[in-house]
Amino acid sequence: MQPRKYNPEKHHRRSIRLKGYDYSQEGAYFITICTYNRKCHLGDVQNGIVRLSRIGEIARQFWLEIPDHFDNTELDEFIFMPNHLHGILDIVSVGNESVGIQSVGVQHVEPLRRIHRYQKIIPQSIGSIIRSYKASVTRWCRQNGHEYFRWQRNYFEHVIRNEKSLYQIRQYIINNPLQWQFDNENPINWKKKS
Repeated sequence: MQPRKYNPEKHHRRSIRLKGYDYSQEGAYFITICTYNRKCHLGDVQNGIVRLSRIGEIARQFWLEIPDHFDNTELDEFIFMPNHLHGILDIVSVGNESVGIQSVGVQHVEPLRRIHRYQKIIPQSIGSIIRSYKASVTRWCRQNGHEYFRWQRNYFEHVIRNEKSLYQIRQYIINNPLQWQFDNENPINWKKKS
């Protein structure tokens, strides 16, 4: 298969990040990561309870391990849905020490400071963390007979700016499985819109 040729009329990536915002700074971030084409590879929801598939279990396990690899992170509320995950990821201070990766296992994914055509990849930033997370899950899938699994390109984030917003987002995450039947991400609802 030959790579597609770049066509500026078709291939114009625009960043969905806040221009000039430092995503490595302390704060709480609401993250949503979707599977490619919103395929329900992560599990199913039955009676408001999420039942994870094997891929979903691994994705959850790797999510829980993020603070083991990035010592500037803490996890808050999160939920894995059939074709996406929602989570609050906190970037925290680690005192006067320099922030570094504690685990060797993720170093091959965490880049040094590198300029990319479309973005700057900043170590210990939300982008770097999510990139490493997605790559780790994808690598596990390919090594374990799930070559078909892919993440949607990019991810969605929202900078949480106050306690009220944090509370509302936590409630949204907690109630997400109960709302699955109405969720725009639920493939059943795609047919209703057509």
